[in-house]
Amino acid sequence: MIIFEIFKAIILGIVEGITEWLPISSTGHMVLVNEFIKLNVSDGFKDLFFTVIQLGAILAIVTISFDKLWPFDFSKTKYERLEVWLLWSKIIVGCIPAGIIGLLLNDLIPDHVLIIALMLIVYGVIYIYLENRQKKTFRVTSLEDLSYLDALKIGGFQCLAIIPGTSRSGSTILGGMLLGIDRVVSTEFSFYLAIPVMAGESLLKLLKYGSYYTGTEVVVLLVGVIVAFFTSLVACRFFLDYIKKHDFRVFGIYRIALGILVVLFFFLKK
Repeated sequence: MIIFEIFKAIILGIVEGITEWLPISSTGHMVLVNEFIKLNVSDGFKDLFFTVIQLGAILAIVTISFDKLWPFDFSKTKYERLEVWLLWSKIIVGCIPAGIIGLLLNDLIPDHVLIIALMLIVYGVIYIYLENRQKKTFRVTSLEDLSYLDALKIGGFQCLAIIPGTSRSGSTILGGMLLGIDRVVSTEFSFYLAIPVMAGESLLKLLKYGSYYTGTEVVVLLVGVIVAFFTSLVACRFFLDYIKKHDFRVFGIYRIALGILVVLFFFLKK
């Protein structure tokens, strides 16, 4: 019944909206949640849904950061508009690695529960290790100081998210910190980097799926995107405020604990 599928889409939209911006893997969480609620759709549409639902999260970060990202605001000075164009040029440079590697390796690694669990644990350990050894001073403390080479390198770290359970935001933020970029700057740039990458990935999925949708599929997809949008509005603001005062250790602990629980569940289920 469509009402049950809508309810499932709402749950998955909330999960996407919360986890997209936290370093805990949104796709991994949606796959895990779907193990319990199971959308009653084809495998092809489910794959499409898990990707396109991220458009809601994209619209949320665009809404929150519209002033920083819109270069045609003529109430700004010429220099301020130039800074926006320079930011976009760095975002485009940062998308180059994901654009190349993503096209070559997209869908190559399956969204298997054990792969997700392993990556949750592995990257949880990495997060804690890096935070324990991370220096307190950074060479880059503003988006304006971010170089094009820095942007390209951060984009390279983003490619790690091809492996399910890794976390796109987590890999890019910690990658930026390893390069000596302030945690807040790394997070902001990671969020902006997601806009063209996730929009492009969604477009590819839509083209691949084709133009035939059932009424249920249309409703489920729209509900998921809308719920993800409103949930992301809250999650983005929370995370940006959180990282100004805290580090990533709690997310590392969470990932390890969840990964262990998933492994136990997988083997007990068999």
